[in-house]
Amino acid sequence: MVNTKAVIPGSFDPITNGHIDIIERSADRFDELLVCVLRNSNKKGTFTPEERIELIQSSVAHLPNVTVHSYGGLLVDFCDKMGATTIIRGLRAVSDFEYELRLTSMNKKLNEKVETLYMMTSTDYSFISSSVVKEVAQYDANISEFVPPQVEKALLEKFNHLN
Repeated sequence: MVNTKAVIPGSFDPITNGHIDIIERSADRFDELLVCVLRNSNKKGTFTPEERIELIQSSVAHLPNVTVHSYGGLLVDFCDKMGATTIIRGLRAVSDFEYELRLTSMNKKLNEKVETLYMMTSTDYSFISSSVVKEVAQYDANISEFVPPQVEKALLEKFNHLN
């Protein structure tokens, strides 16, 4: 049997239950799953890459074949470095597809050995995005059904809503 290794990339600022859904479903289909926090120097995140890694690790600790990494270069270079030949991308709606298609086309031009697989987010999470969760959390609204408990706590701390 061939050892299959896949990468789930993203900013994960922060990780949401929608991300967890894609990670859990992917972990069932690959021997090794690498969650990769992509560092973009042009974006100022709410959480540092190190904080994101900690939040992801605690959120996927129940998945023994999942590891969390960060990378500041091209995703296909990370795939080569780690020996992964598959990128998993979650789609929430048709509107996500155009952007994802451009990324996939560029990645294929850069490294034809790496394939991208799209996975539809479960309908329970199709409206959730990190940016919407952060916006709602800023107003001290209940976000417990959108993120793991440790992420909710971290967001409330960031926005000074914890007593």
